[in-house]
This record gives sequence, C-alpha cells and structure tokens, in this order.
Amino acid sequence: MKGRSFLHVIKLVSPFVMVVVLQAAVAGFSLEVMSSVRAYVAGEALWSRSQKNAVYFLNLYLHSGDTSQFTQYQASLAVPIGDEFARWALERDPVDVEAARIGFPQGGNHPDDVPGLIWLFRYFNRVSFLQEAIREWAATDPMLLELSIFGEVIRSEWENGPVQDPHRLQVLSSRLSELNAQFTVHANRFSTVLGEGSRAIKLTLTGINIVTAIALVLLLIWHTRRLVLQRQAFEDALHAEKERLAFQASHDWLTGLSNRRAFEARLQGELDAAAAGSLSLILLDLDQFKNVNDTCGHLAGDRLLCQISRLLQQERRPYDLVARLGGDEFGLILPRCSPAGAVDIAERLRCSLEMFTFAWDDRCFAVTASIGVACIADGDTTLEDAMRRADAACYRAKEKGRNRVQVDSGRLDLVVVAARPREAARA
Repeated sequence: MKGRSFLHVIKLVSPFVMVVVLQAAVAGFSLEVMSSVRAYVAGEALWSRSQKNAVYFLNLYLHSGDTSQFTQYQASLAVPIGDEFARWALERDPVDVEAARIGFPQGGNHPDDVPGLIWLFRYFNRVSFLQEAIREWAATDPMLLELSIFGEVIRSEWENGPVQDPHRLQVLSSRLSELNAQFTVHANRFSTVLGEGSRAIKLTLTGINIVTAIALVLLLIWHTRRLVLQRQAFEDALHAEKERLAFQASHDWLTGLSNRRAFEARLQGELDAAAAGSLSLILLDLDQFKNVNDTCGHLAGDRLLCQISRLLQQERRPYDLVARLGGDEFGLILPRCSPAGAVDIAERLRCSLEMFTFAWDDRCFAVTASIGVACIADGDTTLEDAMRRADAACYRAKEKGRNRVQVDSGRLDLVVVAARPREAARA
C-alpha cells in the first residue's frame, strides 16, 4: 500500500517536476548562451584593442627603432593570433579542443570563459549571426599575416640600420594605417553582428521562458481542475452510495416500499407531533396469501406483493407513508387524517383489492384483505400502543370473516364489511 501510494504521489507530481526541470533547463541554457556571447563580445573588444596597439607600436618602432616598442608590438599581436589559433583548432575535423584551450587564454580571454567560447563555437557555428561573425573574424587572417610579415621586415631593416628613405617610410606607414582601417571595419562588423545576435537570442530565450512559464501555469490549472473533478466525482459517488445504502436500509428490497424500520421511525415522529392534528394508522393483511405461494410458488407470491404495493400507493395522499412490514402485511401512516377519513381510505383500499384479480399461469386469484384502523388523538400514545391497537383491529377483522375494515379508535369498534364476500381463490 505504501509503495502504491508513493507511486501515486509520483504520478501526480511528475508533470510539475517535468515542467520545472524544463524551465530550469531553459533558464540554464539561456544563461550559458548569453554568457558565451558576452565572452565573445568581451574578447572582440580585447582583440580589436590589441591589433590597434600592434599597429601603433609597430609604427613607432618603424620610426624610432626602439626595441621596447617592438616588444610591445609582439605582445599586442599575440592576442589576435591566439584567438586565430583557437578558431583554427575548432574548425578542424576532428575538433582540437586542447589547442583551443591554449589559444583562447593567449588571446586574453578569462579562463572561466574558455569553455563557453568553445561550446558556443562548436554547437552554434551554423547559426546565422554567429556564422556571419566568424566570417568577419576569419577575414582578418590575411591582415594578421601581413602585419606579422611587416614586423619582421621592419625589424630586419633596422638590424641593417635606420630606414633613411622618406618615401619608403611613408609607404610603410600608409600601409599600416590601411591595415588598421581594415581591421577596424571587420572588428566593427563582428561586434555589430554579435550585438544583434545577442539581442535576438535574448528575445528568443525570453519568449521560450515565457512559454514554459505559461505552460506550467496551464498545467497547474489543468491538474488542479482534474483533481477537483476527481474529488467531486468521488464525493458524488460517495453520496450516491450513502443514498443507496440509506435507501436499502429503509426500504423493502422486493416492493421498493418503506420497510418496518422506516415505518416505525416515521410513526414515532408523527406521534411526537400528534398534538398538531389527528393521526391514523392502517395495518393491512392479505387474506389467504399462502394459497398463492402454495399453489403457484414463491415467485408468483412475490409478483402479487409487487402488484399490491403499486395498488396501495395509488390510494395514498402525497404525505402518507405506505410500507411493507413483512410477509403479506402492509402498513399506512395517515397524518392529519380524521377517523372518518381514515375509514374512507381503508374502505377504498379494501374495494380496490376486492376488484383486483391476480393472474398466473392461466389461473386467476381473487385478492382480499383484512384491514385494521387505529385512530390516535392522544399525544401520550406510544409506538407500541399504536401498533398494538392497529394490529388488534386487523386481527379482529380476520376473526369476523376477512375482507373487511375494523376500526379501533380507543373508545369503540366500527366495522365496515364488504358488500359481498369473495372466494379467496378461483380457478
């Protein structure tokens, strides 16, 4: 049971866990992408500044021959060369991750940013904005090579002495300026493309986060609604089962009438409120019902009892109660009914039964009843006294020939006899 309960709990919470995990994964992915793009933007700034410094210090060295300036030129040039080396390593097939791990730090990138730089390049280099940025980056490779060659050429010339030709100095300086301008164009394009891409990524990832958040809310609403509906269905089923059990406890299984338990409970309630008006009680016992059971079997007897039950309910008022007390004995509670009214109802019942014919397997049976009526006006009458008086009246009706109404008002006997006796059974 504990295992099934645990599995049920897991089943209930698993959709929420999945959406939360998805939300966390999307958020983590968003942070990783934005962090990697930020690292490329920062690296571009360092790369652009370093190549400008390399051109600047090489131009100074061209005119001054100061070796310290050449050293600064070499240090500045190492930054874009390191990034270039890392890019080449990532463009190889197979990818040389270790070489990229060496090249990016040489390019001045923070060691913590290196894994993100490699990850973004490897798995997103086909994305349009990053593909265009890489294209701008790769376009500077010939310029870096030319700048490196310029440096070696200028150093070799200074080893042979200062450059004395003004025209040559002017040509070399102009070419360095052109290289710097070309570097700047590609660097600006690289930066612009990354900026646009980062903004597009930000909007896309924000949209994805919003969609997953909405999905989580909708899932929560759906799941809560499903739980509420399940609980409502359970409560409805429980209520229906309680009503069914209550009906079974208070009604006769064969006829659907109230049973003795419900009859006595209602009678006790009416006796407690008897001061509000007169109360009459009718007990009805079928005459020679045993003949039907013995002649045709219990199935025929059950059918007869069901038909008698429907007939008795036709004669009752809306607030009267008809019950099967057991066997072929029935009872009626008549609230706010005078003795004369109770006798009239009892006589109508007797006449209806007398006119009723029960047929079974090509045999017809006359049905009559002995009816006892107890009229109760005393608020001190107990349930036992009321039942005893009605039962005694019914018994006296049987003793006096059956098919009649016997009234016990507590003061005198009033007997209403049928117009003519009928046979209890007729072939």
